[in-house]
Amino acid sequence: MSPFFAAIALFILPSPPLAPRAPHDIDSPFGVRTDFYYWLRDSEDPRVIEYLEAENLYAEAFFTENGDIRETLISEMADRLPSEDASVPWELDGWWYGTRYEAGADYPVYFRCMGAPDGPESILFDMNELARDREYFSIEGLSVSPDGFIVSLCIDTLGDHRGMIVFLDTRTGAFLPDTLDNTSSDMAWGADSRTFLFGTLDETRRTAGFSRYALGSGESPLEVFFEADSTFWPWMYESRSREWIIIGTESTDTSEYCLIGTDDAGADPSLVFPREQGVLYSLEFAGDSLYILTNRDALNFRLQRTLPPGCPEITEVLPHDPDVLLEGMVGFRNRLVVMDRSLGRQGLRILAIPEGEWLRVALPDEPASVYSSSNHEYDSDSFRFEFSSFVTPWSTVSCDLFTGELTFLKTDSVAGYDPSLYETEFLMAPAPDGEMVPVSLVYRRDLFSAGGNPLLLYGYGAYGYSNDPMFSSSALSLLDRGFVYAIAHVRGGQELGRRWYLDGRLLSKKNTFTDFIVCAEYLGETGWCDPDRMFGMGESAGGLLIGAVANMRPDLWRGLVAGVPFVDVVTTMMDESIPLTTGEYSEWGNPADRIFFDYMLSYSPYDNVAPVDYPAMLVNAGLYDSQVGYWEPAKWVASMRHTGTGSEPLLFITNMGAGHGGSSGRYSWLEDIANQYAFLIELAGTDL
Repeated sequence: MSPFFAAIALFILPSPPLAPRAPHDIDSPFGVRTDFYYWLRDSEDPRVIEYLEAENLYAEAFFTENGDIRETLISEMADRLPSEDASVPWELDGWWYGTRYEAGADYPVYFRCMGAPDGPESILFDMNELARDREYFSIEGLSVSPDGFIVSLCIDTLGDHRGMIVFLDTRTGAFLPDTLDNTSSDMAWGADSRTFLFGTLDETRRTAGFSRYALGSGESPLEVFFEADSTFWPWMYESRSREWIIIGTESTDTSEYCLIGTDDAGADPSLVFPREQGVLYSLEFAGDSLYILTNRDALNFRLQRTLPPGCPEITEVLPHDPDVLLEGMVGFRNRLVVMDRSLGRQGLRILAIPEGEWLRVALPDEPASVYSSSNHEYDSDSFRFEFSSFVTPWSTVSCDLFTGELTFLKTDSVAGYDPSLYETEFLMAPAPDGEMVPVSLVYRRDLFSAGGNPLLLYGYGAYGYSNDPMFSSSALSLLDRGFVYAIAHVRGGQELGRRWYLDGRLLSKKNTFTDFIVCAEYLGETGWCDPDRMFGMGESAGGLLIGAVANMRPDLWRGLVAGVPFVDVVTTMMDESIPLTTGEYSEWGNPADRIFFDYMLSYSPYDNVAPVDYPAMLVNAGLYDSQVGYWEPAKWVASMRHTGTGSEPLLFITNMGAGHGGSSGRYSWLEDIANQYAFLIELAGTDL
């Protein structure tokens, strides 16, 4: 370690780390930009690791010198988790599969039972054993062969989504010698239980195509599908009927699908509908038909039916509704479930096959998150989903496909949690252009005082991802200390339909940032918090949001938390060697076009660091992050340290053993959250 960084490590110097500046010119068709911290991209340079470690030590000093409460937070968050826990088993081909956590374990055990949930049990594998001596371990995907004898696992040991597929023989409990490297998590089986299709990665770690492998043959895989257009990202899955392997490929606004019959898995893919710029569609088999959700002449999508594959006759099943977004579907032998959204609320409706009556499911009347979950059996008479709200812990729910009746199979146990103590609200904040921006919030009613509470405002606003309310047992550590927690449903998501997304991307991206600011101002002005204790948080593309509002309104925030933030927009979008870049031109714009170059440059957080008094900030990164390179937040922090004029703490923590999602274990993950919450609590001055 260099003398400078060693001095910081020993805390001889009271000042924070200052990364050396080294000018590096970045060429573009529109001139040269100078980047003084470009050198931080090279993780093989010992100075880079030294700098990251010095920043980690500096952050550690902040916590220890300010009455460190992280251990208290970790302890209380861990205490809310059940020491032992198990999922609700799900059925596939006569077996019932599930996971369970044994006392104090970081990872689950995978098991299955024969014939019924309470049938004879066999352990498939213990993830704790697979993860032993590894700092990070994740199972990115799992698939069971049709005969039930082989389980394929896609594992990631760094957090960079560069997978390795291994095969478990359930008859012996041993892993086969077959191993596939540099894979995505996409997997599918032929009907013979030997033909195996999997995703392959290109040099940028984009899923570029799919190959076929004969299990046990020792032969090299053969390419089945290749996506030559780097702005598209393909994926693959098996139909629920197990009769088809479905290959989809999609950019932000255009999609295309192919089919392979599982009984002839060696055949070439058969095209369903060719790609057409601006037309998105998705497929689902139900009954003997192929159902299609498409945005062709339908902004919020419409539902159609045809016969597989490639039948020219198309029947309209559900026409376009400008007030209802059709978000997805799940098909069964006798029913089709359609997931929709209206006025920010998710809904479910069920269609009798082929075109019978529609049945609307009566979901609990509260803003919530609803996700299809573990629906593997085609002949099932029930649809399973996960349900959660700010006050309802995650619940596994079964919906009768014929009556719509709901049965809560399991609700997560949260030690010491009393839902009657908490109150939720749904508000609309007026934006200057006349739009009303939704805000969801939750607080502890006995600790609430109008205009007196600290408030944490969370935002995302990208890719059409709707950021719905959901339960977090960890967040109770903030609510129980008087925080109000709120989500700003800013443009860039799809909470208010497809137009809400389109109005927060490309040349309308700044609406995402101004919406977030509007929500913060509205909450402060209407007494939902103490305006002097307003905090903001966002992660990944939401970290871009946080970086942008830090530059636009540094005065508005007591503190900001930016997790793995996408903050070096122009340089990243000009570098096609970085994962995700080319596939995101339709989200952010292609900087080879002067209009998009100038627009991105106008809001890119790193390019707009200014000599202003920034609020207190905590920034997180993952050394192996393949979605947002660690160097983006590292450069951003280094630039703010050099240029910013304020005296508020600026902390930068890099997880040296993980990627975009942070730590992988259920307890080790709490350490990342504890850092963030300790930072907020310290700044808010709330009781410990």
